[in-house]
This record gives sequence, C-alpha cells and structure tokens, in this order.
Amino acid sequence: MDRKQPVLVAMSGGVDSSVAAALLVKRGYDVIGLTMQIWQESQTDPRHAGCCSLGAVEDARRVARALGIPHYVMNFKEEFRRAVIDNFIDEYAAGRTPNPCVQCNRHVKFEILLDKMRELGCAKLVTGHYARIRYEKVSGQYRLLKARGAEKDQSYVLYSLTQRQLSQVWFPLGELPSKEATRKLAAGLGLSVADKPDSQEICFVSEAGGYAEFLRKARPEIFEKGELVDTSGRKVGQHAGVPGFTVGQRRGIGLSPKSGKPLYVIALRPSENRVVVGEADELLETEVPIYDLEWSSGSGVSGPMKVIAKIRYNMAGQKATLFGGECPRLVFDEPVRAVTPGQIAVAYRGKTVVAGGIIGPKIPMNSQTATANDT
Repeated sequence: MDRKQPVLVAMSGGVDSSVAAALLVKRGYDVIGLTMQIWQESQTDPRHAGCCSLGAVEDARRVARALGIPHYVMNFKEEFRRAVIDNFIDEYAAGRTPNPCVQCNRHVKFEILLDKMRELGCAKLVTGHYARIRYEKVSGQYRLLKARGAEKDQSYVLYSLTQRQLSQVWFPLGELPSKEATRKLAAGLGLSVADKPDSQEICFVSEAGGYAEFLRKARPEIFEKGELVDTSGRKVGQHAGVPGFTVGQRRGIGLSPKSGKPLYVIALRPSENRVVVGEADELLETEVPIYDLEWSSGSGVSGPMKVIAKIRYNMAGQKATLFGGECPRLVFDEPVRAVTPGQIAVAYRGKTVVAGGIIGPKIPMNSQTATANDT
C-alpha cells in the first residue's frame, strides 16, 4: 500500500491499538487516530471503566499526542446501545448467551468505522486485533487467518468480516508472536499504556454482580421466579430468573445433588420459565446447529467439509464436519461440552477461517435420523 495514503487507526486507549498506531507511524505512514466513545457508566469510577470509556479516551488522546498524529473522538453511544447493549439484553431474555464483542465488531467497528474511514479519505482501517489477512491472486479472494501467535489469536471474533471489509482492514499485530512482544514494543516506543491491564471481556458491565446484575437493572421484568427441573422434567428446585443462567454453569444453581455428583445447567427454556439441570455427561453433544452462517472466503458450500472447529473463544479446535445449505450445522467427531445457544461456532481449515455463525437451539430428536443419513 502507498505510504502516502492515510490510514485510520481505531484507538481504544489500550496497549494493542496504541502499538498498532505507533508501528505505522514508525514505518512512515500518514496516520489518523479515532476513538469511539461508546460506554462510560461505572458504579465505581468512570475513568477506569471498560474500553472506550472516558478514561480510555484520555489514554488514546495521550498516545496520539506523543505520536504526533491527529486524533478524533466520536460519540457512538447510541449506535453501540442499539447494536450491542439491546441485543445483549434481548438474547439473555430469550435464553441465549450472546457474544457482545462479535456484535460490536460486526455492527460498530467494521461498519461505522469503515464509513468514517472512507469519509476521511483513508485507504485502510487499522485495529489492534490479533489476526492476519491475505489476498489470493488465483481465487481473487481475501482470507482471514489466525494470528501468528496462538496465545492472543482473535480470528474467532472476526469471522463475520466480509470480502469487502477484509479488503479495507489491516491488523499489524497479527504478525507478532505474543502479547508480551506487544508490551515490549510499547515500552521500547515509550508509550504510556505499555503496562495498562487488558480491559474486561464485557466492557460495559461494571456492576459487582456481573452481567446478571446488569440485566436486572436494565430490564427487571425478565427476572421471574420459575422451576429448576432435571432432564426428565421433574421439578428439583426454584430459580430466580432464566437470564441469570447459562448452559454449562455449575456455580450459583442453588441445589445440593443427591447423587453427590455436581449439577450443571443443561438447557434454558424461557418460554416455560424453566432451567434444566443435570450431570456433566448430559452436557455432551456432537451436533451443533448454526444460524446466520457467514462464509469468510466469500463463497459457501452445501455439502460436507472437514474442518477444525471451536464453539468458544478459549476452546482448542476439534475435528468436525461442516454442513451448509438450508440447515447449517457442525457435527463433531467427538462430543463437545456445553453447546451454548447464542454463542459463536467458527470453522477453520489450517490457519484460515472458513465460516462461522451463531449457535442455535438443540436439534429435536426426530431430526437425528436425517442428520445421520447426511453423513
């Protein structure tokens, strides 16, 4: 890319985006920094809330000043609320466990910021994500790849990037071997955020009670007492509200198992206001239904494809078969634990992201025969 063409760096105030901006300045690029102010409420001190809070904006401004680059702050609180916060609440109310980082990437960072990039006449949008992008001349397509360092790879939460978006985005940190390497670079460049801790996973949840307390304050009417039942439907206790639970949860159920084996949340049934609990082996599944399937390569297939897949960010990839078509799904070679509706399933071939989507509800038993025939 021509170094005379300006690039827009999304600066969150953290060490990753700060190093990305500094690296490009050092390489001679014309850099513009932009910080999204999207959330700043905190029960303690708003200066120390999550990314893009008031404190984070000040950190980003300080880094931009040290680098000698122009820096803009834009208020995207309404857009963030509609695309991320409201979705977060609605999904929990529906008995699903959403991934707000994916929603933010899809609807805020890589939609709104790309629009701003073009408005400012920039050639690329640069972020501090750990992933890589490659262009294949033979196919004429862009590929989203895992970061060179497996420790901080974030390709999982970037699976929804389209071909057009991949052509306009740059992840300089994807080539670094580790987060430690990033911090060393920050220290060597004299950045004030070199030792700044990573932001919490859910940037807008600062309540002491975590996400459940956040939901309770935002929409108290979705917390209604109901039955805890076992997998046979027998009542075994009472819960304080379906949104306070997620599949795979062990702590906070409020039951002492008679068998002596620990109990886990197996399923959520908001339409019945029930939480289903059971033992660890009842969490195992081989089939994972997917909706809103996105093909990172730009072209999908309906037939089976052998992949390595994961259904959680911090999960090691497992062998599976990916089916597209009208009923997208992953069928794992070995059972996987705690398949959680609302979370993300991503499929890889080698280092390349093939496709990903949102995990749907468990497929009814009467569809198992058809699935088996497909394989």
